[in-house]
Amino acid sequence: MAAAPPSDDAVAARARLVELMILTGQEDRAAFAELYRLTSAKLFGVCLRICGEAQGAQDVLHEVYLTIWRRAGAFEPGRASPITWLATIARNRAIDWVRAQGSRRAAPIEDAAPIADARPLASDMLLAAEGDRRLHLCLDALDDHARSAIRTAFFDGVTYAELAERMAVPLGTMKSWVRRGLIRLRECLDRDG
Repeated sequence: MAAAPPSDDAVAARARLVELMILTGQEDRAAFAELYRLTSAKLFGVCLRICGEAQGAQDVLHEVYLTIWRRAGAFEPGRASPITWLATIARNRAIDWVRAQGSRRAAPIEDAAPIADARPLASDMLLAAEGDRRLHLCLDALDDHARSAIRTAFFDGVTYAELAERMAVPLGTMKSWVRRGLIRLRECLDRDG
């Protein structure tokens, strides 16, 4: 069974980010402003999860975009997806900030509050944008129940019991869907690898 190709929206979104990165590297302020608009919520989320506090995350985010402005010309589309490149800068700056504070996060990352954002889920954007098309294609090859359960469990951190309740099925059924889906996913990745 052939897997569906990435959606046209995902391909277009990635291409637009690549274009904006290139234009930002040429010091195009309008492109930089649009790049900020499209990516700041996600990068703020990365910073917040590492910094553990909103003010620190905002300070780090400011540094992140200064770095992006200075280094966008070094971005190579063939080496990394734009969102991966941007998230790496955000992650590194946030880690540097935490080290400079001499403190650790008070709560584990799993306890961080979700970031309200009307845009598509970060998990969907990452799958589409990071260039790991094989995983995306293998996930799409799964039946609807298994695909939905696996994505929700792994990207949203939902338990089997919560999934079963959400989908109004017995817990044993949910566990079976996920187990069989993971087996098929692994077979697909092994076969295509």
